Amino acid sequence: MLSGSRCISQHCNFHCSAHQFSTILAASTLTSNSSFKNFRIRLRNRNSNSSCLSNKVCDFGVNCVQPKSSDTQSSLLSETLSQSGTDEEPPSERLPILTGGIVALGKFDALHIGHRELAIQAAKRGIPFLLSFVGMAEVLGWEPRAPIVAECDRKRILSSWAPYCGSIMPRELQIDFSKVRYLTPCQFVEKLSKELGVRGVVAGENYRFGYRAAGDASDLVKLCEEYGLEAYIINSVMDTNQISGDLNSKDGKERGQVSSTRVRYALHKGDMKYVSELLGRNHRLILMMEDQERFTSERNRLSAPKSCLLNLAPKEGLYENCSVLIDKNVIPCRVIVDTTYIHLESYEVASFSCVTSQDLKILGIDFGSPELEGVQIL
Repeated sequence: MLSGSRCISQHCNFHCSAHQFSTILAASTLTSNSSFKNFRIRLRNRNSNSSCLSNKVCDFGVNCVQPKSSDTQSSLLSETLSQSGTDEEPPSERLPILTGGIVALGKFDALHIGHRELAIQAAKRGIPFLLSFVGMAEVLGWEPRAPIVAECDRKRILSSWAPYCGSIMPRELQIDFSKVRYLTPCQFVEKLSKELGVRGVVAGENYRFGYRAAGDASDLVKLCEEYGLEAYIINSVMDTNQISGDLNSKDGKERGQVSSTRVRYALHKGDMKYVSELLGRNHRLILMMEDQERFTSERNRLSAPKSCLLNLAPKEGLYENCSVLIDKNVIPCRVIVDTTYIHLESYEVASFSCVTSQDLKILGIDFGSPELEGVQIL
């Protein structure tokens, strides 16, 4: 247990979760000195069935994804409220939605059950936020790869966490990694306190931060105490499957905890039951439907090129007991993933005959995880 007069260490277990789409408040360029420069806010209210393509972090330092009620839809708004110089807002007004919030720290690629546990613990102490870095691959020269969760699907998942978080949907705060890469652990905590105005943080026991990951969980507790922040350190959510030692040997950070790496591994193996256990929900694949000329549709079969995918597909193979979501209709189907296409085959005749005739922007495909069903590898 980590000590500190204002710092509490929590050790927690976990549960499972379910599902609901996306609004973004992107705010300010977060610089490496102690104040914001060229402060800008862009508010984008995103229709839940709109394209995901533009839902990316721009050249802002901070993006805050705000919830809206799940039964309301709003049109796209994009407006620059202030630019720089004399019209820069005072520090106390820069990110008012964060004031007094509790921030969960981590890399929230998969939004798996470990991430949900961080949100649960944050919600017990205040308004929960998820804080992560974006643009790390570009800055560090990593190979680009498809996200596990499509950007436009993240709000649905965070909405599904609300019952675990005191009926509060966690919000996302995304910081441009290039703006904070060289911050020391002390400078990073200072920004959380003085510029973002958070009241406290929640992190896993293996969390590291600062330039070259110089700070660990114990450093986080000490620094938070110095800056008057609360700090809560929780145990990792462990993978009860404990799949292969092969995975552990390849990744030095793997200690058997639930991780986005394990989700990618399970998708690569085509083990959708295992994927569902790690995520606490079924994996949802999102197809962009805007270029429907590239789709082929028959009475009970719909085919789309993989280039239309907005997130990571499982291994090539045949997957039974899936479902396609068209508006509010759920169509049971099987999914065939090959080298270049995704094929959906409905169990009912004429189920897909009207899909390409509708003005659909995206199509969601849920992969079920029945106990006795496996994947047939092609």
